[in-house]
This record gives sequence, C-alpha cells and structure tokens, in this order.
Amino acid sequence: MRVNPFSHVKMRRPRQRNTALNVVLLLYLISFLAPSPVSSIKVNTPAELHASKGEAVTLSCTFTSTSRPTSKMTVDWSYRPQSGGPPQTFFHFSSRAFPPLDGQFTGRIQWQGSPARGDASISLINATLNDNGTYICSVRNPPDVHGSPTSHTVLTVTPKAPSIRFSDVAVLLAFILIPSAVITLILIGRMLCPKKQRSQSKAYRSPIEVTEGEEYGIHPPGDKVKTATCCDLYLMVQYRTFHYITLSPNP
Repeated sequence: MRVNPFSHVKMRRPRQRNTALNVVLLLYLISFLAPSPVSSIKVNTPAELHASKGEAVTLSCTFTSTSRPTSKMTVDWSYRPQSGGPPQTFFHFSSRAFPPLDGQFTGRIQWQGSPARGDASISLINATLNDNGTYICSVRNPPDVHGSPTSHTVLTVTPKAPSIRFSDVAVLLAFILIPSAVITLILIGRMLCPKKQRSQSKAYRSPIEVTEGEEYGIHPPGDKVKTATCCDLYLMVQYRTFHYITLSPNP
C-alpha cells in the first residue's frame, strides 16, 4: 500500500486557516474595545454677548477634556469684524498669557482663565463700537485634539445711554423746591396774619374818637397793656399812613 507523503499537509491547511482567522478576529476586537490613545475635546462659548461702550466685558470660554491639562495645552482667541474677512489671532496662552502687543486690542485684554478648572476666558476692557464682531476660542490639549476644539461668540457693543448726574438733579431740585418752600411760607403767613389784623382793626379808632387821657397814653386802671406784635405794628403803620394821606391838605 502506497502512502502519500503530502497527505498530512492537506489535513493541516484547514486548521491553519481557522487559527489565522481567529487571530484576526481577536485583534479586531481588541482594537475596537481598547481605548483610543487620541480623545476628543469640547469647547463652549455663549452664542451672543452684549456690552455698552466703555464697559469691561468677559469673553467666556470653557472646555472639557478627557486628559488633564498640561504645559502643552494652548488657547488662542481670534477676532473677525462685522465687515467680514478671515479671523485674526490676537491672544495666545501657553503656560502663560501672551496679550496683543499691537492692533486694536493692545492693552485691553486680560487673562481670566484657569486651565485646571477648564476655563479659558479673557476680559475686554473699555469696549468700543469697533469691537463688534465674532470672537473665536480655540483650545488644544494633546492628545485631545479632535472633537470640537473651537467655539465662537458674537459681541455687540452699543452706545452708552445718557445718565443724569447728581449735580444736575441737585440744581433742578434747588430751583423747584426752594421757590416752592418760600411761596408756601408766604401763603401760610398771609393765612394767619389777616385774622389778627381783622380782630385788631376793630380796636383802633380815629384820632377824633380818642377819649380824654387816651391821647397821652393813659390807660384806665385795671387795663392790661398788650405787647405789640409784628402784625400790630404793621397794621398801625398802614393805618396812620392812610389817615395822613386822607387828612393832609391838598397842595
């Protein structure tokens, strides 16, 4: 009986194929289930911000990352004006802040972020109408470089509403309250004095009706001498002036 020397080879081939297929499937499952060395990052900013001219506004930017921020983390802020055009980077952070040295934002940008807390915000001081536009925040934290590493916000700066100063209010109140107070006092005085004048006018008689002794200021015994008040003196002066004018001979 002849034995084929290659018969054992034919029997081993199916087994080798099955083993290779199993190894490929195992590697695929490992690559699929194992965590990827490259993770994603997500950056968030408010859609819109509003400020008045001359105010300080905070350009808020927060981020979430699966990796802890390191010295390799970078933050870039860019600006695109309302008129359009490509965005221009004006602020950079890498271990420390690098504010703009020229351009419209010179001396008006302050770093407010904290990478350990996922904050990459900045402040814009003394906002102007020329600052209207879109601001883009970009964060890189290797190996987290994928996902949504950028976000933008639209800033609208409006003219500041006119405000009334305290000095203007004080002057206005002085012109209104002081005259009103004076007029009120005069009216109160006129309401009180005429009552005294009417009651006192009945006690006065013309010089012709003065009885003996009264013209010399001699008062009957038992009469109390009344102290003259301001209204009495005023009435006396008016009374004598009237009689002087009526009794004086015509020239």
